[in-house]
Amino acid sequence: MSTLTAKDFASDQDVKWCPGCGDYSILKQVQSILPETGLKPEEIVFVSGIGCSSRFPYYMNTYGMHSIHGRAATIATGLKMTRPELSVWIITGDGDGLSIGGNHTIHLLRRNLDVQVLLFNNEIYGLTKGQYSPTSEFGKKTKSSPYGTIDHPINPIALALGAQGTFVARTIDRDPQHLRYILREAVNHSGTSFVEIYQNCNVFNDGAFNAFSDKNQKAETTINLIKGEPLIFGTNRDKGIRLDGCRPEIVPLDGSYSPDDLWIHDPSDLNKAWMLANFFEMPGSESFFPRPFGIFYQTSRPTYEYLVNHQLNLAKSKSTDASISKLIAGNITWVVE
Repeated sequence: MSTLTAKDFASDQDVKWCPGCGDYSILKQVQSILPETGLKPEEIVFVSGIGCSSRFPYYMNTYGMHSIHGRAATIATGLKMTRPELSVWIITGDGDGLSIGGNHTIHLLRRNLDVQVLLFNNEIYGLTKGQYSPTSEFGKKTKSSPYGTIDHPINPIALALGAQGTFVARTIDRDPQHLRYILREAVNHSGTSFVEIYQNCNVFNDGAFNAFSDKNQKAETTINLIKGEPLIFGTNRDKGIRLDGCRPEIVPLDGSYSPDDLWIHDPSDLNKAWMLANFFEMPGSESFFPRPFGIFYQTSRPTYEYLVNHQLNLAKSKSTDASISKLIAGNITWVVE
């Protein structure tokens, strides 16, 4: 049997995203890690909604569906329920998955279907030419908010945790190595893997994440979440985060504090994951903490498709007549005169 490569998962379609779009990086990293799964292209399905990111299935040499706005999660649910052996990926954006499709995203997460959700977050509506989205920052001036949006932005990580997601992570398009690491971990998780990917829209929201990707800034503005490791950041790795009771604080590693005093990352701790999710202020804010990247939370819970199919098999084993016509007719009738 021949070994598959990234090229085996790439379709023959011309990629039609804007030159310089962060989607190219995400596409390449997904294609690069799929050979490691041992799956054949015909065993994988990509389902998308509507948006720039949702052209993704066209560029994959797998099965796929470009569905309707905000409904990728529902279609993927039906698919995974009936074909649980398939590897199902949901490709969505901050508008598609958190606005019109927000309700479906919530219920997918709480049900814990064994799928991968890649949420491309560029904090703007790119396909429809630059309107503000659910994740746009307060005061953002766009074509649909010329005086600045007055909406408070959704925090995707906090939403996923609140919906009881079993794998919640964040990465960024401009760090391919980290992106590949998170994708591998997501694939290996049994249950819904929710991955928020900061993705630069260089046409309508260029530089939205420069503070977290620029090599001259990111050491001071980001922190990598590594299981069992202390929360350390800074250009010289001279700062850390410790917990004063339940209150996080930034401390200098200058002798007055050491790595032994710091918060040790444990992705199984939901309460601490919630605190990390709320490290959400931009640099310059008085309450700023470095933006976390990595796996915020991971736990184990039976998958939805397993529970449903187990229930169906149990019901069949107890039934003497599994006739669909009898089920529809029921055993109670009445006459209306």
